[in-house]
Amino acid sequence: MRAWTLDNFGLENLNLREVDVPSPAPHEVLVKVSAVSLNYRDKALVDGIYAPEKMPKGLIPGADSAGTVAAVGRDVTKVAVGDRVTSHFYSTWQDGPWLPEYADFQLGGPLDGGLAEYQLLSEDSVVPTPPDMTDVEAATLPIAGLTPWFAMREYRNLKAGDSVLIQGTGGVSIFAIQLASAMGARIIVTSSSDEKLLRARELGATDTINYRTSPDWAGAVLELTDGAGVDVVLDVVGGDGLRNSVRAAKGNGLVAVIGFLDGQTTTLDLMDVIWHQTQIQGIAVGHRRSFNDLVRFLDKHAIHPVIDSVFPFEEAPRAYEKLAQGAFGKIVIEVA
Repeated sequence: MRAWTLDNFGLENLNLREVDVPSPAPHEVLVKVSAVSLNYRDKALVDGIYAPEKMPKGLIPGADSAGTVAAVGRDVTKVAVGDRVTSHFYSTWQDGPWLPEYADFQLGGPLDGGLAEYQLLSEDSVVPTPPDMTDVEAATLPIAGLTPWFAMREYRNLKAGDSVLIQGTGGVSIFAIQLASAMGARIIVTSSSDEKLLRARELGATDTINYRTSPDWAGAVLELTDGAGVDVVLDVVGGDGLRNSVRAAKGNGLVAVIGFLDGQTTTLDLMDVIWHQTQIQGIAVGHRRSFNDLVRFLDKHAIHPVIDSVFPFEEAPRAYEKLAQGAFGKIVIEVA
Protein backbone atom coordinates (compact mmCIF):
# COMPACT_ATOMS: atom_id res chain seq x y z
CA MET A 1 0.00 0.00 0.00
CA ARG A 2 0.98 3.66 -0.25
CA ALA A 3 1.62 5.49 3.00
CA TRP A 4 3.07 8.84 4.02
CA THR A 5 5.92 8.35 6.50
CA LEU A 6 7.64 10.94 8.67
CA ASP A 7 11.31 10.01 8.33
CA ASN A 8 12.52 12.98 10.38
CA PHE A 9 10.97 16.15 11.78
CA GLY A 10 10.09 18.81 9.24
CA LEU A 11 7.49 18.76 6.46
CA GLU A 12 10.23 18.15 3.88
CA ASN A 13 10.76 14.75 5.54
CA LEU A 14 7.17 13.59 5.00
CA ASN A 15 7.52 11.05 2.18
CA LEU A 16 5.11 8.93 0.15
CA ARG A 17 6.29 5.30 0.18
CA GLU A 18 5.23 1.76 -0.62
CA VAL A 19 4.90 -0.33 2.56
CA ASP A 20 3.39 -3.70 3.41
CA VAL A 21 -0.32 -3.91 4.14
CA PRO A 22 -0.59 -4.97 7.81
CA SER A 23 -2.53 -8.08 8.83
CA PRO A 24 -5.03 -7.93 11.71
CA ALA A 25 -4.17 -9.91 14.82
CA PRO A 26 -6.86 -11.10 17.28
CA HIS A 27 -9.26 -8.25 18.19
CA GLU A 28 -7.81 -6.05 15.43
CA VAL A 29 -9.44 -4.70 12.27
CA LEU A 30 -7.94 -3.57 8.98
CA VAL A 31 -9.58 -0.39 7.74
CA LYS A 32 -9.47 0.80 4.15
CA VAL A 33 -8.96 4.50 4.80
CA SER A 34 -11.12 6.98 2.90
CA ALA A 35 -10.21 10.28 4.57
CA VAL A 36 -7.88 11.84 7.15
CA SER A 37 -8.45 15.23 8.77
CA LEU A 38 -5.67 17.43 10.13
CA ASN A 39 -5.42 19.08 13.52
CA TYR A 40 -2.90 21.55 14.90
CA ARG A 41 -1.47 18.56 16.77
CA ASP A 42 -0.57 16.96 13.42
CA LYS A 43 1.37 20.04 12.34
CA ALA A 44 3.11 20.34 15.73
CA LEU A 45 4.11 16.68 15.55
CA VAL A 46 5.64 17.08 12.08
CA ASP A 47 7.42 20.24 13.27
CA GLY A 48 8.92 18.28 16.17
CA ILE A 49 7.29 20.24 19.01
CA TYR A 50 4.70 17.65 20.08
CA ALA A 51 6.33 15.08 22.40
CA PRO A 52 9.21 14.52 19.94
CA GLU A 53 10.87 12.02 22.28
CA LYS A 54 7.90 9.67 21.84
CA MET A 55 7.79 9.71 18.03
CA PRO A 56 9.42 6.85 16.09
CA LYS A 57 11.12 7.47 12.75
CA GLY A 58 9.06 6.27 9.83
CA LEU A 59 5.81 7.06 11.66
CA ILE A 60 2.64 7.15 9.57
CA PRO A 61 1.02 10.39 10.80
CA GLY A 62 -2.63 11.43 10.80
CA ALA A 63 -4.51 11.14 14.07
CA ASP A 64 -8.06 11.20 12.68
CA SER A 65 -9.38 8.92 9.96
CA ALA A 66 -12.51 7.27 8.62
CA GLY A 67 -13.05 4.35 6.26
CA THR A 68 -14.48 0.88 5.82
CA VAL A 69 -13.52 -2.35 7.58
CA ALA A 70 -11.68 -4.49 4.98
CA ALA A 71 -10.68 -7.46 7.19
CA VAL A 72 -10.96 -8.58 10.79
CA GLY A 73 -8.73 -10.65 13.04
CA ARG A 74 -9.76 -13.60 15.17
CA ASP A 75 -12.32 -13.01 17.95
CA VAL A 76 -13.48 -9.64 16.63
CA THR A 77 -17.12 -9.20 17.65
CA LYS A 78 -17.81 -5.46 17.65
CA VAL A 79 -17.46 -4.70 13.92
CA ALA A 80 -17.68 -6.65 10.67
CA VAL A 81 -16.23 -6.42 7.18
CA GLY A 82 -18.02 -3.66 5.30
CA ASP A 83 -18.82 -1.53 8.38
CA ARG A 84 -18.03 2.17 8.11
CA VAL A 85 -15.93 3.26 11.09
CA THR A 86 -14.11 6.29 12.46
CA SER A 87 -10.89 6.08 14.46
CA HIS A 88 -10.73 6.88 18.20
CA PHE A 89 -7.64 8.97 18.99
CA TYR A 90 -6.76 7.68 22.48
CA SER A 91 -7.02 4.07 21.42
CA THR A 92 -6.96 2.55 24.94
CA TRP A 93 -9.04 5.17 26.78
CA GLN A 94 -12.48 3.60 26.83
CA ASP A 95 -14.14 5.38 29.79
CA GLY A 96 -13.43 6.76 33.25
CA PRO A 97 -10.73 9.17 34.47
CA TRP A 98 -7.63 9.96 32.45
CA LEU A 99 -4.54 7.85 33.15
CA PRO A 100 -1.06 8.98 32.03
CA GLU A 101 -0.35 5.70 30.21
CA TYR A 102 -3.07 6.53 27.66
CA ALA A 103 -0.64 9.06 26.14
CA ASP A 104 1.50 6.20 24.78
CA PHE A 105 -1.39 4.94 22.64
CA GLN A 106 -2.30 7.99 20.58
CA LEU A 107 -3.05 7.33 16.93
CA GLY A 108 -0.91 9.32 14.54
CA GLY A 109 2.01 9.27 17.00
CA PRO A 110 3.42 7.35 18.70
CA LEU A 111 1.13 4.74 17.08
CA ASP A 112 0.80 4.81 13.28
CA GLY A 113 -2.03 6.98 12.03
CA GLY A 114 -4.32 7.00 9.07
CA LEU A 115 -2.32 8.72 6.32
CA ALA A 116 -2.14 5.48 4.35
CA GLU A 117 -4.39 3.38 2.18
CA TYR A 118 -4.97 0.90 5.04
CA GLN A 119 -4.82 1.27 8.81
CA LEU A 120 -4.64 -1.39 11.52
CA LEU A 121 -6.78 -0.62 14.58
CA SER A 122 -8.08 -2.39 17.65
CA GLU A 123 -11.81 -3.14 17.50
CA ASP A 124 -12.00 -0.99 20.67
CA SER A 125 -10.44 2.03 18.95
CA VAL A 126 -13.16 2.64 16.37
CA VAL A 127 -16.69 4.00 16.57
CA PRO A 128 -19.50 3.61 14.03
CA THR A 129 -19.52 6.38 11.44
CA PRO A 130 -22.72 8.47 11.60
CA PRO A 131 -24.93 7.10 8.81
CA ASP A 132 -25.72 10.50 7.29
CA MET A 133 -22.07 11.64 7.17
CA THR A 134 -19.57 11.11 4.41
CA ASP A 135 -16.17 9.70 5.36
CA VAL A 136 -14.67 13.13 4.65
CA GLU A 137 -17.01 14.58 7.28
CA ALA A 138 -16.57 11.73 9.78
CA ALA A 139 -12.77 11.99 9.66
CA THR A 140 -13.06 15.37 11.39
CA LEU A 141 -14.72 13.99 14.52
CA PRO A 142 -12.07 12.16 16.63
CA ILE A 143 -10.21 15.23 17.90
CA ALA A 144 -11.94 18.39 16.66
CA GLY A 145 -15.43 17.12 17.47
CA LEU A 146 -14.77 15.17 20.66
CA THR A 147 -12.51 17.75 22.33
CA PRO A 148 -15.08 20.57 22.77
CA TRP A 149 -17.84 18.04 23.43
CA PHE A 150 -15.79 16.47 26.24
CA ALA A 151 -15.02 19.87 27.77
CA MET A 152 -18.57 21.19 27.65
CA ARG A 153 -20.48 18.01 28.42
CA GLU A 154 -18.24 15.84 30.61
CA TYR A 155 -16.61 18.60 32.71
CA ARG A 156 -19.41 21.17 32.89
CA ASN A 157 -22.61 19.72 31.33
CA LEU A 158 -23.32 22.95 29.48
CA LYS A 159 -27.05 23.59 29.18
CA ALA A 160 -29.53 26.09 27.78
CA GLY A 161 -28.96 29.54 29.24
CA ASP A 162 -25.28 28.94 30.08
CA SER A 163 -22.57 30.97 28.34
CA VAL A 164 -19.38 29.93 26.60
CA LEU A 165 -16.44 31.86 25.14
CA ILE A 166 -14.84 30.23 22.10
CA GLN A 167 -11.50 31.42 20.73
CA GLY A 168 -10.99 31.48 16.98
CA THR A 169 -12.58 29.67 14.04
CA GLY A 170 -10.39 26.62 13.56
CA GLY A 171 -11.65 23.06 13.57
CA VAL A 172 -12.21 22.67 17.32
CA SER A 173 -13.73 26.13 17.64
CA ILE A 174 -16.23 25.66 14.80
CA PHE A 175 -17.36 22.35 16.27
CA ALA A 176 -17.70 24.08 19.65
CA ILE A 177 -19.99 26.73 18.14
CA GLN A 178 -22.20 24.09 16.53
CA LEU A 179 -22.39 21.93 19.65
CA ALA A 180 -22.97 24.81 22.09
CA SER A 181 -25.68 26.21 19.81
CA ALA A 182 -27.49 22.86 19.84
CA MET A 183 -27.19 22.84 23.65
CA GLY A 184 -28.93 26.23 23.78
CA ALA A 185 -25.99 28.19 25.22
CA ARG A 186 -25.04 31.81 24.68
CA ILE A 187 -21.91 31.80 22.52
CA ILE A 188 -19.24 34.51 22.35
CA VAL A 189 -16.58 34.03 19.66
CA THR A 190 -13.28 35.87 19.21
CA SER A 191 -11.37 36.25 15.94
CA SER A 192 -9.20 38.79 14.11
CA SER A 193 -11.42 38.55 11.02
CA ASP A 194 -14.81 40.25 10.75
CA GLU A 195 -15.63 37.97 7.81
CA LYS A 196 -15.01 34.85 9.92
CA LEU A 197 -16.99 36.33 12.81
CA LEU A 198 -19.93 36.84 10.46
CA ARG A 199 -19.72 33.20 9.41
CA ALA A 200 -19.52 32.21 13.08
CA ARG A 201 -22.82 34.00 13.68
CA GLU A 202 -24.37 32.02 10.84
CA LEU A 203 -23.37 28.83 12.69
CA GLY A 204 -24.91 29.94 15.97
CA ALA A 205 -22.62 32.47 17.66
CA THR A 206 -24.67 35.07 19.56
CA ASP A 207 -21.90 37.61 20.19
CA THR A 208 -18.56 38.24 18.50
CA ILE A 209 -15.37 40.14 19.39
CA ASN A 210 -12.63 41.14 16.97
CA TYR A 211 -9.55 40.99 19.19
CA ARG A 212 -7.52 43.20 16.83
CA THR A 213 -9.94 46.12 17.13
CA SER A 214 -10.75 45.16 20.77
CA PRO A 215 -7.40 43.93 22.16
CA ASP A 216 -8.84 43.76 25.70
CA TRP A 217 -11.14 40.94 24.66
CA ALA A 218 -11.54 39.72 28.24
CA GLY A 219 -12.84 43.16 29.16
CA ALA A 220 -15.20 43.00 26.19
CA VAL A 221 -16.53 39.63 27.43
CA LEU A 222 -17.15 41.12 30.87
CA GLU A 223 -18.96 44.06 29.29
CA LEU A 224 -21.17 41.72 27.25
CA THR A 225 -22.03 39.72 30.38
CA ASP A 226 -22.65 42.70 32.69
CA GLY A 227 -19.44 41.96 34.56
CA ALA A 228 -20.30 38.34 35.35
CA GLY A 229 -18.11 36.48 32.83
CA VAL A 230 -18.92 33.20 31.10
CA ASP A 231 -19.53 29.72 32.46
CA VAL A 232 -16.99 28.09 30.14
CA VAL A 233 -13.94 29.37 28.24
CA LEU A 234 -12.53 27.14 25.50
CA ASP A 235 -8.90 28.29 25.31
CA VAL A 236 -7.23 27.05 22.13
CA VAL A 237 -4.48 29.70 22.13
CA GLY A 238 -2.60 28.98 25.36
CA GLY A 239 0.48 31.01 26.25
CA ASP A 240 0.10 34.05 28.48
CA GLY A 241 -3.36 34.69 27.05
CA LEU A 242 -4.56 32.14 29.58
CA ARG A 243 -4.58 34.97 32.10
CA ASN A 244 -7.31 36.71 30.11
CA SER A 245 -9.27 33.49 29.89
CA VAL A 246 -9.32 33.43 33.70
CA ARG A 247 -10.49 37.06 33.72
CA ALA A 248 -13.28 36.27 31.26
CA ALA A 249 -14.60 33.32 33.30
CA LYS A 250 -17.44 33.57 35.77
CA GLY A 251 -16.78 32.85 39.44
CA ASN A 252 -16.25 29.07 39.68
CA GLY A 253 -16.16 29.04 35.88
CA LEU A 254 -14.33 26.47 33.77
CA VAL A 255 -11.31 27.39 31.65
CA ALA A 256 -10.74 24.42 29.36
CA VAL A 257 -7.12 24.46 28.15
CA ILE A 258 -7.25 22.84 24.71
CA GLY A 259 -4.47 24.29 22.55
CA PHE A 260 -1.11 26.02 22.58
CA LEU A 261 -1.02 28.18 19.45
CA ASP A 262 0.77 30.95 21.37
CA GLY A 263 3.05 28.68 23.38
CA GLN A 264 3.16 25.77 25.79
CA THR A 265 3.99 27.82 28.89
CA THR A 266 2.18 30.61 30.71
CA THR A 267 2.38 32.95 33.70
CA LEU A 268 -0.78 33.24 35.81
CA ASP A 269 -1.87 35.75 38.41
CA LEU A 270 -2.73 33.28 41.14
CA MET A 271 -4.84 35.84 42.99
CA ASP A 272 -7.11 36.00 39.93
CA VAL A 273 -7.41 32.23 39.97
CA ILE A 274 -8.07 32.15 43.72
CA TRP A 275 -10.59 35.00 43.83
CA HIS A 276 -12.43 33.65 40.79
CA GLN A 277 -12.20 30.11 42.23
CA THR A 278 -11.50 29.19 38.61
CA GLN A 279 -11.41 25.59 37.48
CA ILE A 280 -8.53 25.30 34.98
CA GLN A 281 -8.91 21.98 33.22
CA GLY A 282 -6.55 20.48 30.68
CA ILE A 283 -8.48 18.70 27.94
CA ALA A 284 -6.84 15.66 26.35
CA VAL A 285 -9.59 14.99 23.78
CA GLY A 286 -11.82 12.35 25.45
CA HIS A 287 -12.70 8.69 25.90
CA ARG A 288 -14.52 6.32 23.58
CA ARG A 289 -17.76 6.22 25.59
CA SER A 290 -18.06 10.00 25.23
CA PHE A 291 -17.24 9.72 21.52
CA ASN A 292 -20.23 7.41 21.08
CA ASP A 293 -22.36 9.94 22.99
CA LEU A 294 -21.15 12.67 20.63
CA VAL A 295 -22.05 10.62 17.55
CA ARG A 296 -25.62 10.18 18.85
CA PHE A 297 -25.87 13.92 19.62
CA LEU A 298 -24.66 14.90 16.15
CA ASP A 299 -27.15 12.52 14.56
CA LYS A 300 -30.04 13.79 16.73
CA HIS A 301 -29.34 17.44 15.88
CA ALA A 302 -28.35 16.82 12.23
CA ILE A 303 -25.01 18.58 12.74
CA HIS A 304 -22.49 18.29 9.90
CA PRO A 305 -18.84 19.34 10.16
CA VAL A 306 -17.67 22.49 8.40
CA ILE A 307 -15.01 21.55 5.83
CA ASP A 308 -12.59 24.28 4.78
CA SER A 309 -10.82 22.33 2.03
CA VAL A 310 -10.14 18.81 0.77
CA PHE A 311 -6.80 17.69 -0.70
CA PRO A 312 -6.00 14.53 -2.69
CA PHE A 313 -3.85 11.89 -0.99
CA GLU A 314 -0.88 12.62 -3.23
CA GLU A 315 -0.86 16.28 -2.10
CA ALA A 316 -0.83 15.70 1.67
CA PRO A 317 2.04 18.17 2.28
CA ARG A 318 -0.09 20.93 0.72
CA ALA A 319 -2.79 20.17 3.29
CA TYR A 320 -0.26 20.70 6.10
CA GLU A 321 0.79 23.99 4.49
CA LYS A 322 -2.84 25.10 4.32
CA LEU A 323 -3.26 24.21 8.00
CA ALA A 324 -0.31 26.46 8.86
CA GLN A 325 -1.97 29.35 7.01
CA GLY A 326 -5.23 29.01 8.93
CA ALA A 327 -8.65 27.67 8.04
CA PHE A 328 -12.34 28.12 8.77
CA GLY A 329 -13.31 24.63 9.84
CA LYS A 330 -11.47 21.45 8.92
CA ILE A 331 -8.82 20.46 6.37
CA VAL A 332 -9.21 16.92 5.05
CA ILE A 333 -7.04 14.62 2.93
CA GLU A 334 -9.09 12.25 0.78
CA VAL A 335 -7.31 8.91 0.54
CA ALA A 336 -9.68 6.92 -1.64
